[in-house]
Amino acid sequence: MAQYLKTAKSDSQRAEDDARVRASVEATLKDIEARGDAAVRDLSEKFDNYSPESFRLTQGQIDALIAELSERELADIRFAQDQVRNFARIQRDSMQDVEVETLPGVILGHRNIPVQSVGCYVPGGKFPMVASAHMSVATASVAGVPRIIACTPPFRGRPNPAVIAAIHLGGAHEIYVMGGIQAVGAMAIGTQTIDPVHMLVGPGNAYVAEAKRQLYGRVGIDLFAGPTETMVIADDTVDEELCATDLLGQAEHGYNSPAVLLTTSRKLAQATLAEIDRLLAILPTAETARVSWEDYGEVIVCDDHDEMLALANDIASEHVQVMTDRDDWYLANMHSYGALFLGARTNVSNGDKVIGTNHTLPTRKAGRYTGGLWVGKFLKTHSYQKITTDAAAVMIGEYGSRLCMLEGFVGHAEQCNVRVRRYGGVNVPYGEAAPYRDAAE
Repeated sequence: MAQYLKTAKSDSQRAEDDARVRASVEATLKDIEARGDAAVRDLSEKFDNYSPESFRLTQGQIDALIAELSERELADIRFAQDQVRNFARIQRDSMQDVEVETLPGVILGHRNIPVQSVGCYVPGGKFPMVASAHMSVATASVAGVPRIIACTPPFRGRPNPAVIAAIHLGGAHEIYVMGGIQAVGAMAIGTQTIDPVHMLVGPGNAYVAEAKRQLYGRVGIDLFAGPTETMVIADDTVDEELCATDLLGQAEHGYNSPAVLLTTSRKLAQATLAEIDRLLAILPTAETARVSWEDYGEVIVCDDHDEMLALANDIASEHVQVMTDRDDWYLANMHSYGALFLGARTNVSNGDKVIGTNHTLPTRKAGRYTGGLWVGKFLKTHSYQKITTDAAAVMIGEYGSRLCMLEGFVGHAEQCNVRVRRYGGVNVPYGEAAPYRDAAE
């Protein structure tokens, strides 16, 4: 049976936190809907101490910000964006439109059509999340979305040049410097100066994630991507330095980022706890990472790999780093997670920043029913049908008539019957089911 050497906040404590966030978000979204731009400006002044003449950047402002970066910095951004675009194109190419004649004269098909407008949230208040621009904006561009707008908060009182460069190079058509609930609300609800979008995408803190949840239905969303989560699954093939480094590397995201170690080795578990203490004494972002680790960190010692697998699937963490003697076994058997990082040579930061897979991933057990953001999230698969012969219209119509009457839908049946009469010359009495045909007919 699994033994917990370190536990996190209880579910009840987390529920209390969630309730406070939910109430705050609900009130804020109502304010944005009622007052529009004025509410957005008040919220930006309150939370970001930022109130420019216009929240939307002009092309001149974008160019000036990009000019602050060195050629090497721009080259790094372009390299990472190329990897994301390349994998997104491969994924897009796997999604084919379909048209097939399923019966003589019966044509069925589907088309993959881009969402027509998308709002991309790019976090950046605590850390300038350059990579998030690639994941949402560039991927939407590959999907062919005709209107892509992006919002990112000011960083230290002004737009962050690297984030703005990534958003612009990714293909955004409009860039706004605003963060938090006000950004997500403005994009979804619309204001006097911002036309609402059809879909919201991108990660964010607990308030951003809750705002997306409350706005779902009014607009589409990619998934519930809240505070970062990470899990390390390890056995005695790796050491405590790797485990501790990988846990704290994600814990530094925010004050409520769960980090979990699953291991079959008590020795590794205890050594990792000690190594985390050592690293927290020297990590420059320890102020954040320590709070996350103390409140949301867990260390669980399991009897064997089967128990680790079962726990991992139940927790359904956003990031799952697997470092064992059977990494491919976990790949074959895990079914609930955001993304897998297999083997000691890779790590979550690779996926976060540069390797090419998308880093906007499901959190809070959402990996049980959805994967992460990818090019397919920006595409809607719409079906169509057409009948090209009189014989097919009659044959399908007769079946349809009888099946509609079986359910009591007379109006539905008449849609079928009128075709049977018109294209087959069969006199079906009004409001009755089409007759059966003999096999010889």
